[in-house]
Amino acid sequence: MSAQAERKTENLPQWKREEVDELEQLIADYESVGVVGIAGIPSKQLQDMRRDLHGTAVLRVSRNTLQTRALEDAGLGDLVEHIEGQVGLVATNENPFSLYKELEASKTPAPINEGEVAPNDIVIPEGDTGVDPGPFVGELQQIGANARIEEGSIQVMEDSTVLEAGEEVSADLANVLNELGIEPKEVGLDLRAVIADGVLFDPEDLDIDVDAYRSDVSTAAARARNLAINASFPTAATAPTLIAKATGEAKSLGLQAAIEDEDLMPDLVSKADAQLRALAAQIDDEEALPEELQGVEAAAEPAAAEDEDESADDQTEDETEAEDADTDDDDDEDDGDGAAGLGEMFG
Repeated sequence: MSAQAERKTENLPQWKREEVDELEQLIADYESVGVVGIAGIPSKQLQDMRRDLHGTAVLRVSRNTLQTRALEDAGLGDLVEHIEGQVGLVATNENPFSLYKELEASKTPAPINEGEVAPNDIVIPEGDTGVDPGPFVGELQQIGANARIEEGSIQVMEDSTVLEAGEEVSADLANVLNELGIEPKEVGLDLRAVIADGVLFDPEDLDIDVDAYRSDVSTAAARARNLAINASFPTAATAPTLIAKATGEAKSLGLQAAIEDEDLMPDLVSKADAQLRALAAQIDDEEALPEELQGVEAAAEPAAAEDEDESADDQTEDETEAEDADTDDDDDEDDGDGAAGLGEMFG
């Protein structure tokens, strides 16, 4: 705490100094600290929300001046501009995205009162209101709903927007909505800003689609892996595929060039035998052939056909391996492997 801050604190009454100290301790004990709006939340509901946050976050409500002083003393002055109206401090060791998601999920529908500003368009849906014929149909029509009496009850004939977002709720509209049981607003802790690791996050920064974000990361990982494989860039994630691809290409080259290698000899002998038998089958004079090749004509064609089939299978297998290396971005297996290896690849 700076000397100037100490002097300001010294001028406070004892209970206020203790309150500031407790707020500063709260800020120091947690990794993320934010400001939440609590306007319009009934006391009992606020207590329920505080209880629901137990184990995840801590909510502390105090005077705005004391919250401001505690934030400034703790070096979180960027949050001070959000201390306006009815607010509190929320502290957590969760990341800001998880905190925002939890606070949004905890919001509940609530009725709107006269004089409040509509947070979004208020719509009275089409259908039977369940109200018996009477003056209420005129009240609906007066606020702009397309309503009339049909089949012994009051019906709304189409979805009717009776107030646009940002407009003030009138007494007549509040009464109609209450009668119909329509709760057009949400009540909950409204996160205004949060600081984590020295970074200030606004709600717009935290409002992301987690599933879409995860999908984007997985797609990026798959593309990075494919790029690395096609560029022959070795990493822990791409090395097995690169080695398998290189092994297949080396074997194919060795067979085509008839390189006398111990690993290639069985394939070379099989290839030479098949070629010899195919050639023997073309000679009409069997006596011109060695004894072991005489009468090979009948068996040569199936053998040659089998060899061709094996060659075609080998070629298909090689092409499949190459296609696996050049797989497109929608390959589910690459998505999984790519996401697992992204950090190793470029980390």
